[in-house]
Amino acid sequence: MAKGLGKGINALFPGESLTTNETVEQIHVKSIKPNPYQPRKVFDEEAIEELSDSIREHGILQPIIVRKIGTFYEIVAGERRFRAAKLVGLDEIPAIVRNLTDEETMELAILENLQREDLTPIEEAEAYNKLMDNLKITQEQLAFRLGKSRSHIANHIRLLSLPEKVRQLITDGKLSMGHGRTLLGLRKKEQIPLVAERVLKEGLNVRQLERLVQHLNEDVPRETKKKEKKDLFLQEHESSLRDYFGTNVNIKKSKNKGKIEIEFFSEEDLERILELLND
Repeated sequence: MAKGLGKGINALFPGESLTTNETVEQIHVKSIKPNPYQPRKVFDEEAIEELSDSIREHGILQPIIVRKIGTFYEIVAGERRFRAAKLVGLDEIPAIVRNLTDEETMELAILENLQREDLTPIEEAEAYNKLMDNLKITQEQLAFRLGKSRSHIANHIRLLSLPEKVRQLITDGKLSMGHGRTLLGLRKKEQIPLVAERVLKEGLNVRQLERLVQHLNEDVPRETKKKEKKDLFLQEHESSLRDYFGTNVNIKKSKNKGKIEIEFFSEEDLERILELLND
C-alpha cells in the first residue's frame, strides 16, 4: 500500500486522532472541488437530505479530508458531508488538509467507500479493479488486504464483463448482482442484453432467470426433447454452486455415480474458477 495511506484511513472515522502537525481548518465551500477519483457514481439524494438535516441541527461533527491543488482544495474523503453542507447553505466547513499524491488520493477515496459498504455492485467492482491496477496486486492479495473472500472480489469483478447497458441496469437497481452473475452464464454472450430486457419485462427473479439461462444454453426445442425432472436436492446444490462460482453449474447423477460440470468461457474465467477451487 502506498506510503502515507495508513494515516489517511485513521482520520476517516469519528473518534480517531489527528496525525502529527495536523490541524482542522475552516475552508470556504466555494474553494472545494469534488474528488475526480470518487468511485461512487450515484449519490442517494434522500440520504444527503437526511445528513443535511443533521448538519443543520448539530453542525459537521467530523471534518472532511482534502488536499490542496493550486488555489483550490480537492476532496479526498467526505464528499457526502460536503454535498450536505452545500445543501444547508454553509459558507465554510471543517477540513483536514493532507499532502497526498494522486495515487494516495485515489486509494483513500476507494477504501473509504468500501469500508462504508454502500457502493453499488458495479461501483464496488470498479473500485476493486482500480486498486488492483494501481497497487499491481492480485485478487487474492486484495482480498487479504480488505478482509474479504477471494470469491467476493472475483464475482464482483466479473460483472465488469457485462455489456455497458446491463451494467447500468445493475447500477440503477433495476437488476441485482445475482441477475448479472446469472446472465454471465449464457453461452451466447450476444444474448445477454435481450435476456436482461426479458427479465425486466417479465419481472423474473434470479432463480427464474437461472432456469431460463439453463434452457437457452441447452438450446434444445422443447417439442424434440422432454426434459427430465431433476431432484430438488440437486437443484438446491446447483444453485449454491452457481452463486459461489458465478457461472453455470450442472450436477448429473446416475444410480451410483455422477459428475459436476462447471462452465467457463475464457482462459481468465478458468483461472478464476481454479483459484476458487483452491480456496
